[in-house]
Amino acid sequence: MEAPFRSAARRRADVIAVMAIVLMASVFPVNLLPSPPQELRGTDGQLSGKQGQVLLVKVPADGRPKDVTGLFLQRRIPFFLDSAPQYLGLLGIDLEDAPGTHELVIDLHYPDTTRRLSYNVLVMKETYPVQHLTLPRDKVDLDDESLVRVKAEQDQVRAVLATRTQERLWRGVFVEPVQGNTTGAFGRVRIINGQARSPHNGEDIGASLGADVVATNDGVARLTVDHFFSGKGVFLDHGLGFFSMYFHLSEVAVRDGESVKRGQVIGKVGASGRATGPHLHWGVRLNGARVDPYSLLKLPLEDGERSGSGR
Repeated sequence: MEAPFRSAARRRADVIAVMAIVLMASVFPVNLLPSPPQELRGTDGQLSGKQGQVLLVKVPADGRPKDVTGLFLQRRIPFFLDSAPQYLGLLGIDLEDAPGTHELVIDLHYPDTTRRLSYNVLVMKETYPVQHLTLPRDKVDLDDESLVRVKAEQDQVRAVLATRTQERLWRGVFVEPVQGNTTGAFGRVRIINGQARSPHNGEDIGASLGADVVATNDGVARLTVDHFFSGKGVFLDHGLGFFSMYFHLSEVAVRDGESVKRGQVIGKVGASGRATGPHLHWGVRLNGARVDPYSLLKLPLEDGERSGSGR
């Protein structure tokens, strides 16, 4: 009869031991099960830039991957072969991306495997000007007919900017579309009659009426318009999700679908649409990011085929 008593005593001892472990865990929390190893971020490099800036990202690649793509703040960033074994990509920091450190993940896809790289990107806050305006209501509030037109035009623009030409069309350095006085309008917040409007997503260049406007780089005239706010304009597709825009023109010199070269005249400076005087609104959308077009002119690119060969 001693064995059953010993068994019961052993069970009581086991229960007491388990209760002790639970009590200790509540006082000193521990992981009773091993955790999977955490991947380290930023192990392959560190980048930094201000809101609205374009960064040139260089990625070394062993062999010849089929495809190299990045992901930054849910935006897809395509890369192209510069010269073996290096790939390049243009990373646009949107004018409203949150300041702080964000991860850029880059996948190099080979026929039989995928190699993943991780970069930390420090986004620094840019200070944008604020403009307060008081205007008559009929200059601010649109009538029903105008609202319908503006909505249709916005849908048209969104559809064009959502397209992705898989081939890179631009080559080498970028050029200023017209010489004139820049206003520092990029990112400017207008508060009209006490209400904040969307930030200005392009730069305004003051120039004489009828001055030539040229393409900042090679591309395709994806859309020519005459819109309510932006007036006569041209949307150039430079491939890989990169678009440049030219608004308030007095005339347009290209057709939809026409290939254009860097420096080619695509229109004339005007004051069409909602404009107070002749100037060019120059905008850039890079894989969905609204960036300062003048940051393109500061990129460390070569004006030759080395920076323009491959996809």
